Amino acid sequence: MSGGNVVTALHPAAMNGDAWAASKAHRAQRAAELIHELLTVLGEDPEREGLRSTPERAARALQWLTRGYSTSPEEAVGPGIFEERHDSMVLVRSIELYSLCEHHMLPFYGRAHVAYVPNGRIIGLSKVARLVDVFARRLQVQERLTDQIADALEAVLRPRGVGVIVEAQHLCMMMRGVQKQNSMTLTSALRGTFADCQMTRDEFLRLATGRP
Repeated sequence: MSGGNVVTALHPAAMNGDAWAASKAHRAQRAAELIHELLTVLGEDPEREGLRSTPERAARALQWLTRGYSTSPEEAVGPGIFEERHDSMVLVRSIELYSLCEHHMLPFYGRAHVAYVPNGRIIGLSKVARLVDVFARRLQVQERLTDQIADALEAVLRPRGVGVIVEAQHLCMMMRGVQKQNSMTLTSALRGTFADCQMTRDEFLRLATGRP
């Protein structure tokens, strides 16, 4: 079974409530067992007092940090789309995001700036942040995360255009490897009028970055 099919099979919508709860409990137990083994491989004693509960705690933490796998964009938005004749840009700036780099499973964190030009419908502002979390709370690379946010907003809202900028710091660069403490990675995704119209694109970049 491919990774994508595993995610689909374990999605809450694919099983009843009891089955989902049982699956979640089983996966938490299995994760704790693997973390217990990992501690031993690293040269630690998982039975010493300070580490005795670490496998269960770490398993719960990992489930929380990757909970985006069990949520779809449609579920995150829910009934939060409204008919509205507003045709100017809507921008939600500086949405905090926390994710895990899929290469080293170390955190990266930063902010997302998400904008769209409506086409007869608008989305609740909190739903924009929820869409960011759907994809941030997975093993990620920043480039894909940026595209997924843009594609999801475009799919659920069908606006005239979407613009997303993500700026983040990566602990895999700060704690290991090149150890560059002040590096910042910026990625962007432009759809529709944001890609086609320079005036819209310039307005978005100016508002998102706070520059005159």
